[in-house]
Amino acid sequence: MLSLSAARIANATHFTSSKSHPVALFVGGTSGIGEAAARAMARYTKGDSHIIICGRNREAADNIISSFPEHPQSQYEFVACDASLMRNVKTVTSDLLSRLQKLNYIVLSPGILTMRGRTETEEGIDQKLALHYYARWKFIHDLLPLLRKAKDAGEDAKVLTVLGAGRGGEIDLEDLGLKKNYTLAKAAGAAETYNDLMIEEFSSREPDLTFTHITPGVVLTPLLTPKQWYLKPFSFMLSTALRPFVFSADECAEYLLQSLLYDKSGAFMRGTKAQLLYAPASISGRDEARQKLWDHTLRSVDV
Repeated sequence: MLSLSAARIANATHFTSSKSHPVALFVGGTSGIGEAAARAMARYTKGDSHIIICGRNREAADNIISSFPEHPQSQYEFVACDASLMRNVKTVTSDLLSRLQKLNYIVLSPGILTMRGRTETEEGIDQKLALHYYARWKFIHDLLPLLRKAKDAGEDAKVLTVLGAGRGGEIDLEDLGLKKNYTLAKAAGAAETYNDLMIEEFSSREPDLTFTHITPGVVLTPLLTPKQWYLKPFSFMLSTALRPFVFSADECAEYLLQSLLYDKSGAFMRGTKAQLLYAPASISGRDEARQKLWDHTLRSVDV
């Protein structure tokens, strides 16, 4: 388990020694953890990078990009996408495939905090699961050719999904997508396990690429800030009381980058301080679960 200072030193060292001009996609990069990770990469590369922020809020993205360091080789851009709809993900990935020569890093952190029950998109997928799993799967699946090009050129080709590594437990293979028996708790647990199985299956198909699922812990992000004015004082008091036990988004980003940059080829699950989780959640028939989930996901994201 690394200290925060050690993570910062390691991240800075990686990009100091790197000779490549990395291309990185941050899905969910307009706020919270994704924003902080994008800012950290821009800072550590000193602007010698191509950073793509993907999300819904152009104004937020423009503000983030305006703070990035300048460099003769800097390339920063925003790509609009409501990732709860798979057709929107397809539009973005098709565009990127048509114009990028490679992709070194994909960081996936789109999410939604809601107490509503199952809320189907017009494509028939629960909105929470769409953001926490299906869109992430489709971004990876569609953009594998660009990761492959980076790897074949001897460069990093790595994916990081940010949710809840190793925490999900058993899933119902007869109700993938939770159309029959949905609760918020089941949706949260299913998404975490789906992400575990996702990185394992992608790794089995692309064994020389790197796929990591990380648990960020409790992070002070806009998702934890209520919009109702009358709840904000309680949120402030809670945040103050919990501060010794939670991360800021910037602190979390250091551990995210550490996990993204230093895992070698394979599938990895990491904890809040980038520690390797050697014991994944126990799932009976894991190989069967991976295959069934893969087949189900292919059908679900087909647009």
